Amino acid sequence: MSIIIDGKAVAADVVAKVRIAAEKLIAETGVVPGIAVVIVGHDPASQVYVASKGKKAKECGFHSIEHALSSDTSEADLVALVQKLNADPKIHGILVQLPLPDHVDAGKIIQTISADKDVDGFHFTNVGKLGTGELDTAFVPCTPAGSMLLIERALGRDLSGLNAVVVGRSNIVGKPMANLLLNANATVTIAHSRTKDLPALCRSADILVAAVGRPEMIKGDWVKPGATVIDVGINRLSADANGKSKLVGDVDYASAAEQAGAITPVPGGVGPMTIALLMANTVTSAFRAAGQAFDFDAYS
Repeated sequence: MSIIIDGKAVAADVVAKVRIAAEKLIAETGVVPGIAVVIVGHDPASQVYVASKGKKAKECGFHSIEHALSSDTSEADLVALVQKLNADPKIHGILVQLPLPDHVDAGKIIQTISADKDVDGFHFTNVGKLGTGELDTAFVPCTPAGSMLLIERALGRDLSGLNAVVVGRSNIVGKPMANLLLNANATVTIAHSRTKDLPALCRSADILVAAVGRPEMIKGDWVKPGATVIDVGINRLSADANGKSKLVGDVDYASAAEQAGAITPVPGGVGPMTIALLMANTVTSAFRAAGQAFDFDAYS
């Protein structure tokens, strides 16, 4: 059986370092890391995510505010709010919870957020920095950044000589994940719905990242023996006869675990890392605003 990569434990370590860093920043400069979360409408899943982010921010010692707007909020009003937060020196991270109502152009809102406060890493400036290897000044999207930390726990930081396959080409996970793997010297292939013979391609991977949003699509016989498997998917299956639903990933965990050298579970793998890295990006932004560099590795 493979080694189970414990995302909860790694995320807890990240949050502990963020909390120590925040305490140091506050003590030395008086700057309190601040995060603002904006939610439009009443999507239940979004409300759960926003509540989790607010709770974790307070755990880290941050100044945390939430703007809950009605679903009929105009695009102009949302732009105005984001611009106000851009100008607020007490706010270092701005997160607009997606999805937004159909009448709002999500892309326009994302690009309105200051690149210096874009802790989601979606602004074109941060996308460009990641794509060109300027990781020291970029904000990297939280899910792929968290996934890379889990890969580092299993394989170290230098992935030279290893083949990586990323299944999924989204702007949120697939593409930034590929860029991070390239930066770590892996040889990277991005696979997608039009990839020929996907199972064979997956079997070539020393590192296999699944981010397609299809429950248990990747089977055990798609996995190279000893490979590291990172399952980004979170899918809720329909309720069974007892009325209980189940969360599963994009990987058929039971069969893949028999082949993999290391694998992330769902839940408890990549999921906890996303919020932890959001906190790390926010404290990084606060350090930069205070004119200081933030070295994550310096905190333990």
